[in-house]
Amino acid sequence: MPFADRSEAGKRLGKALDRYRGKNVIVLALPRGGVPVAAEVASYLKAPLDLLLVRKIGVPAQPELAMGAIIDGEDPIVVRNEDVIRLAWVSAAEFDKSCERELAEIERRRRLYVGDRHRVDVEGRIAIIVDDGIATGATVRAAIRGLRRRKPGSIVLAVPVAPPETIEALRKEADDVICLEEPEFFQAIGLYYRDFRQLRDQDVIALMDAAQARVAAGRPSTVNE
Repeated sequence: MPFADRSEAGKRLGKALDRYRGKNVIVLALPRGGVPVAAEVASYLKAPLDLLLVRKIGVPAQPELAMGAIIDGEDPIVVRNEDVIRLAWVSAAEFDKSCERELAEIERRRRLYVGDRHRVDVEGRIAIIVDDGIATGATVRAAIRGLRRRKPGSIVLAVPVAPPETIEALRKEADDVICLEEPEFFQAIGLYYRDFRQLRDQDVIALMDAAQARVAAGRPSTVNE
């Protein structure tokens, strides 16, 4: 069943995560598309919202095809999709150049989205990673592996839609996986949303500000009010 938009998907996902409500949870969004989904999940679970700055490394001639992913940190973690790299004939120099470009974008987003915003410590907490959907899983795999270094109590992956084989593979990486829709003949993520418009940087900042204000006020309001 298609989702109306990311907000509606987030509301449905929050209810699927009901068993985590009231627990020591932090919700971590993959920007940009995962932020409106995660904002609704965080609101429902009465949990703080933060970001995981991770970027897909696309094949130079076909940027939407992931040949890996990279997550920010003192020692950036790179996950390689060796099958794609081999089939696309990507050289080591081309891969490294793409990594550098995505690290620069991560740095730009950190300055813009995070700035001097208070970051929530994940150590010992239930960390719920949220995106608007998964295709190959390379980006999410990098996010999970990078997050492990921050020593959360457990890692939960929660998404509205993904192919079943990707979800099965990611169950080996996360402690729990929640996916609302697993279409057997999976196509592009956007086809499972009636409204899948591109988010702007301003949209991410506004959603993060609203979530932080909700937590500061101690009230589980919806992010759209």
